[in-house]
This record gives sequence, C-alpha cells and structure tokens, in this order.
Amino acid sequence: MMNHAIMEGINNLIEVLRKDQKPDGSWDYPFETGISTDCYMIILLRTLEINDEKLILDLTKRILNRQDGNGAWKLYYDEGDGNLTATIEAYYALLYSGYYQKTDIRLRAAKKFILKKGGIEKAQMFTKIMLAMTGQMNWPSFFPVPLELILLPISFPINFYSFSEYGRVNLAPIMILADRKFQLKSSSSPDLSDLFIQRGSEFEGELDEWRSVLSTIEKGIKSLIGLPSQIHKLATEQTKQFMLQRIEPDGTFFGYFSSTFLMIFALLSLGVSKKDSVITNAINGLMKMKCDIKGLPHMQYTTATVWNTSLINYALQEAGVSEKDAMVRKANHYLLKKQQYKYGDWVVNNPNAFPGGWGFGDVNTLHPDVDDTTSSLRSIARSVMTNPSYRQSWGLGVSWVLSMQNDDGGWPAFEKNTNSKLLQLLPIEKAEYLLVDPSYADLTGRTLEFLGNFTNLAKNYAPIQSGMNWLIRSQEKNGSWYGRWGICYIYGTWGALTGLKAAGALPGNQTIIKAVNWLKEIQNPDGGWGESCKSDSEQRYIPLNISTLTQTAWAVDALISVHEQPTKEIESGVQFILNNLNNDDWTTDYPKGQGLAGDFYFHYHSYRYIFPLLALAHYHGRYS
Repeated sequence: MMNHAIMEGINNLIEVLRKDQKPDGSWDYPFETGISTDCYMIILLRTLEINDEKLILDLTKRILNRQDGNGAWKLYYDEGDGNLTATIEAYYALLYSGYYQKTDIRLRAAKKFILKKGGIEKAQMFTKIMLAMTGQMNWPSFFPVPLELILLPISFPINFYSFSEYGRVNLAPIMILADRKFQLKSSSSPDLSDLFIQRGSEFEGELDEWRSVLSTIEKGIKSLIGLPSQIHKLATEQTKQFMLQRIEPDGTFFGYFSSTFLMIFALLSLGVSKKDSVITNAINGLMKMKCDIKGLPHMQYTTATVWNTSLINYALQEAGVSEKDAMVRKANHYLLKKQQYKYGDWVVNNPNAFPGGWGFGDVNTLHPDVDDTTSSLRSIARSVMTNPSYRQSWGLGVSWVLSMQNDDGGWPAFEKNTNSKLLQLLPIEKAEYLLVDPSYADLTGRTLEFLGNFTNLAKNYAPIQSGMNWLIRSQEKNGSWYGRWGICYIYGTWGALTGLKAAGALPGNQTIIKAVNWLKEIQNPDGGWGESCKSDSEQRYIPLNISTLTQTAWAVDALISVHEQPTKEIESGVQFILNNLNNDDWTTDYPKGQGLAGDFYFHYHSYRYIFPLLALAHYHGRYS
C-alpha cells in the first residue's frame, strides 16, 4: 500500500514539474525574499522620478497584504510581534508611493509599532545607509571603510579581497556614498523625522570599535606613494571601475538587487546622469527580476533559475526519469549554456584553477559557487558517459570544485580561504554572514555527497578525507550541524549526513549515530520535522512546533542515506510527506533558506516539489 502511494506521489510531482518547465529547459519558480526589495524598488523609482504608477501601486498592494493586525511586518510567521526594520522600510515605501498618507490607519499603526520598538534609529545598518542616501538620516561623520582600502595589495593583512564577494560588491558603492555623504531627495520625498526617538544617534555606538582596526588600514594607506588627494582620487576611480567591470549582461551589478540599488546611487554621486545608459540598464535589469506571486509583483533579490533547474533535473532522474527524456535533455542543455568560463574574483584567492563553475541565477556570468556547481554536475552526471559533448564541462566543473576546498578541509560558497578573523571582529551587523565566506557544513556535506556518489575518486583521496575530518570536527554537541544557506540545523545535518555516508563513513560511526539520534529526538508526533528561522539568530536549534514538507523531506532523506532498512521514523516521515504533498498554508510559504540571520530569508517556491520528490525517490530506490 505504501509503495503504491509513493509511486503515485512521485508521478504526480513529476507531472507538475513537466508542466512548469519553460521552453528553454529551465524552471524559474519565484525566489521570494519578503517585502524589502519591493519597498526599495518604490523608493528607487520615486527618488529618480520614474513614475511607473502601475508597478508602484501593485507593489504597495503586495506590501499591505503582508501587514499584521498590530501594524507591523514580519520576516517569518513566528517572529514575535514583528520586525522593526521591515516595518520601517514598508512605512517609508508606502508613504513615498504617494498612495497612502500618514493619517491612514495602517500607517498610523505601523508608526506606533516603530516608536514602541525604539524608533527609526534602531533600524538594521543597511537600512540606515539607504535612509542616509535618500536624505532621511545623517551620514556618520566617520565611516570605517575608507575608499583607499581598495588600493592596498592583497598581501596586506586587511585588503579589499579579504572581504567575501558579497561583502565587496555591497561595500564598494557604500564606500563611495559614505565618502561623499551623498543624499538624494525628490519633490515627493516624505518626512520621516517623526519616527526618531532621539535625533543624532543614528549610527551612535556602531563605529567606535572600528577605530582600532582602522589604525591597521591607515598604516597600509600611509605606505601608498603619492599625495593624499591623488591617492583618494585614484581610489574613487578604482572603486567606480570595480563596479562597472562587474555589470552583468542584464545591466545589474553582480546580479543582486542590493548591490545594483547601491551602485545606481553611487554613480549618481559621482556625477553620472540619471539618463546615462548604465543607470537605465541597471533599472531595467532590476525590472527583469520581477516575478508574479498570487497576482501581485515581487522584485526578486536575484533569480534562482540555475539552482532550481539543476536541483529539479537531478531529482527527476533520481525518481526514474531517463536522461534521454526531452524534459531532462532540455534542462541539461540549459545548464550547459550557463557554465562559466570567465575568471571571476574567485581567482584572487584561487589563482591556479581554471574556470568551470556554475552560478545561482539566470544572468550570472561572473561569480560561480560551489553548491550550484555540484548541483549542476549531478544534473548532467548520467549524460556524461553517453554524450561526449558533456565531458569537457564535467571535467572543468569537477576540477573547479576540488580547487575551491579551503585549507581547513571544508568548502565555502564563493571564494576560497576568505575567513579573516580580523573582519569577524568588526562591529558591522552580521559581519560573520556579510564579510566572510568560511567552510560550512551544508556546503561541505553536499560537496562530499557529490564526490562520493558521482565521481570515481577513491574514498581515501586526500580532499575527501580532509572534508570528512572537517565535518566531524564541526559537529555540534547535540549531534547536529549548522547549515548556512537553509533553515538551519535540519538542513546542515541533512547535508553533513548524506555527505559523510557518500564519502565512506559507516553507519556505526559515532558521528553518524549522534546525528541520527538527534534527528529522531526532534521528530514531531505527526511524523514530520519543523524548525524555526529563529535558529540562525539564536545559533541553536529552535523547533517550529509544527511540521513542514521541505524540512521533513530533508530529515527523511538524511535518515534513508544511513539506514539499510526503513525505520519507524523514516516510515512516519514518508507518510507525513504523502499526506501533505498538496498542503497550502503558512508552513508552505515559510522560509527554508537564509541570507542574513534575523534580517533576510528565502522562500524557494520550488522546494515543495524538489525535496519531497527526492526523499520519496530515495525511499523507493533503496527499500522497494
């Protein structure tokens, strides 16, 4: 009976995915990130006096649809009584749209919440920067990252390439804006001064600790040859060129909403006209990332098309769809076109490697990452033996992944050995997420799973052994692992367990046993698993107290990987998946990915299909 239900579930999921595939072979399910980008788009359009009224009005409708009864906005369902920063951004955008006034009952409720939580000066740091550059807040008299940092050689203890790629692309325009203390208002700019509790304390206490680190940077700057004014001018130009040289074919800066938004203002501060093609192309690029969710527009932070396509195509093949099926062939053809052959910034810390990785989004030609590369390689793996045209792509991809291993044995996301302890000490909010790119359990586990299950590398191959050792060392005391890009400990434990098993760890291994026991302990009475987004901020496992389809699939798949026979935990988990495949409530929309702990979360609309399909396919393949 169970096997019949499993096959029915698998076939239904396959048909949904077949129907949703695009003509180019991709799947472009929305990559949803709350309301922040929707707010910023309204603010950008109004500031530049681009009056796209339909888009602005529709974005306000989406924002208002997310407001809670107390006037606040949340980043996730169980986030207490609301999120201050999200509420400030929504209030600002709704006012700036011109369609709502301060007297509106919904805005009055939002203002009450903001003041109750400490006022606008308690916003998250990046929001304060946006408020400063749009004239709502004063820039600090001192900014801790001087423009001249970009001129320091990579041999210097702190240099521009000490930062992670995500840190660099957001810092570059901020460095220009802060240096010039640039502010741009329009005739319709609202007045947010009544949201302050104590004016003048906007950045108070956030920059003081930088001064000790700044002295190190200043020593390097003083060693540069030239007059200070000449050095400053050179640094300004080099920072500008850093941005311009990393503009993607769609006009965006690195394909990210935040860096593109910041670049537009940075270029304006340097005298570039609003009508310049680089500005108009950037705005058009942001427009192209718009998607539709329940009849309303959402400005995606980036697209997740390569990630969606590679994961889906691999899951389909695990579920028995032949590599010769047109759906699989079209997806692989799309992925092969997205493999990257340019030398991106990753080469600075990995100078001996050749390109060959894949990135996350549809228009991403400059910054591949390890997770998307192993995911794309899984997708094409079955076709490599039968189709010679795949072999070069395969070889370059595998070589690039191996070259990206950190010296500690684990794998990062984007750049090798970018884990400066100095930078983690800096009092920038979420510095450990923004500024560094260390080894992570989810990435290391998924890489080991790929190397162990999809290549002919021996289990005693040194990179595999050092990756296993890193995972064993990084296991939490309770048996779990922290996952950087998912929510959170369930995700990390799934990645680590499947990776260790593929790399040769035996089921009787104490590391495996501890992890299995932890997963069993946190299983819910209904057979499922569920974890709160609070886990990332608290840095410990926080139960959601309700099960979700995706997190249950991760836990079930992890347990399947280390059990020769189905256990009662696996059986009840599978039953939960089967019972909830068509579920549609807040748990379906609950974020399953994280960008910045406490500030930025991802809801992948594809995950409700991918991971249940994978878990059901692995159950059927192993136990039937």
